[in-house]
Amino acid sequence: MSILINVKPVPSVAVVILNWNGKELLSRFLPGVVKTRYEHLQVIVGDNGSTDDSVAFVEANFPSVSVIKNDSNYGFAEGYNRVLSRVEADYYILLNSDVEVPENWIAPVIAMLEADPQVAAAQPKVKWQLDKSKFEYAGAAGGFLDINAFPFCRGRIFDTLETDLGQYNDAREVFWASGAAFFVRKKHWDEVGGLDPDLFAHMEEIDLCWRLKNKGYKVMYCPDAEVYHVGAGTLAANSPYKVFLNFRNNLIIMQKNLPFFQAVMAIVVRMTLDFIALLQFLARGETKFATAVNKAHYQFVKRIGKTAKKRTGQQVSFLNHTGVYHSSVVWAFFIKGVRKFSALKF
Repeated sequence: MSILINVKPVPSVAVVILNWNGKELLSRFLPGVVKTRYEHLQVIVGDNGSTDDSVAFVEANFPSVSVIKNDSNYGFAEGYNRVLSRVEADYYILLNSDVEVPENWIAPVIAMLEADPQVAAAQPKVKWQLDKSKFEYAGAAGGFLDINAFPFCRGRIFDTLETDLGQYNDAREVFWASGAAFFVRKKHWDEVGGLDPDLFAHMEEIDLCWRLKNKGYKVMYCPDAEVYHVGAGTLAANSPYKVFLNFRNNLIIMQKNLPFFQAVMAIVVRMTLDFIALLQFLARGETKFATAVNKAHYQFVKRIGKTAKKRTGQQVSFLNHTGVYHSSVVWAFFIKGVRKFSALKF
């Protein structure tokens, strides 16, 4: 008598690193990715029209790594869309080129996703590669939004990074997962159409997670895996262009994903707060940043009609979503002096 045992197959995973003139980062961090322990894994470098010799470097030194070439630099969002349209796997992992990984960083997150079909996206713990005792700015222990849609993280509020003492070692639902190491089911990626190319870079993962949550899916943080992010590998933290993208894109994703009247009110509040930030930049003599904020508002208003066409009719009051702080993180940080996520009263 034979006994049949149904063994669920191990899902396939594609780690995809989007590269643009990043030979130095690839030489530092791609070897660790190639050594990752996972049964059904493909590692892909998607090149965004690099003009250095990074593609030749990968092809010569990493024969197991596939290279998919875009014909130009399409930015983070459309660059990934074009590369992933040519990749078949059950799960995609969008991994920044400036991320160091240990050997077993994939399996725990995939196990979390496999355990619940309503979980569409997830992230591991993201720590600072230069000081691995601390959380890292881009993701930390999971992403949140405040009542005015300001993004922040468990372990990072504005520019204050917490030391990892195990205080956020609980797996939990969050609002957004970090684009530094972003795990997503292919079928859910396809369902919502991937990243929004008009965002170019910055907050595109928040927008994607927001669209997934508006459809009823979950976004999770997995503390049982961690990665180490250098940060600012493409745009420096003090880049006026980065300021422009963050201010503009935050307004765009609010217009896209909030119910109409909630979006109108939220945008009015945000543009008022942004104007206060502009005045502060001017007071400090940082005219490039003030100009970037002004340009962000101009570009947002200019494309309001185009953005309106992206509204799906599935917008949900984001106060009903898990991962939203029902107060102002700006007020908590700058007025009340809150520096730790655990001190916020949810």
